[in-house]
Amino acid sequence: MTPLGDAVTTVIGKAVVVRGDDLDTDRIIPARFLRCVTFDGLGAHLFADERVDPATGLPTGHPLDDPRFRGASVMISGSNFGCGSSREHAPQSIARAGFDAIVAGSFAEIFFANSTTLGLVCVALAPADLAALSASVEADPGIPVTIDVSTATVIHGEDAWTGTLPDGARDALVTGQWDPLQALVDRGEAVLRLTADLPYVAGFDA
Repeated sequence: MTPLGDAVTTVIGKAVVVRGDDLDTDRIIPARFLRCVTFDGLGAHLFADERVDPATGLPTGHPLDDPRFRGASVMISGSNFGCGSSREHAPQSIARAGFDAIVAGSFAEIFFANSTTLGLVCVALAPADLAALSASVEADPGIPVTIDVSTATVIHGEDAWTGTLPDGARDALVTGQWDPLQALVDRGEAVLRLTADLPYVAGFDA
């Protein structure tokens, strides 16, 4: 998980391919795990219902449990990743499971926004490029994936694919201004000065 306030210009790490389109937030982190006070520990439940057969309680052989992909910090998936409900627990579970980036065909808008505010890089690739990257990683998962955030370029071995990353998200990541809450904390004195001048909060303690 990216430290708060750090600029995110490059991501380098082992990758895992989690195939499928329309992987929604309920599959990413099932609803029963949302009853938590903090997000701590959510990483252990990432894709919980995909990884264990509910009838037998036995592992299903999910890619996240494949020894070849152990220690992966880049997730590769399909289109419309993170669709469904807007629960911020979904990107939180991905980040807390040790992932720094997701490469997919496309992303649900709210999921993408929630990911960016965690410093989680989300790059979209064209279908043919995504298929080529997925096949390349599955053929040789030992080679790390490199993502150049400024150009949205994904590199694996000798191959490179340039995708898309909206300008606003790119700028926030590469300048280290991706966490709006940290930005408020860092500018606490300015916030208090502004609050003191607002007539509708007069008489309230800051």
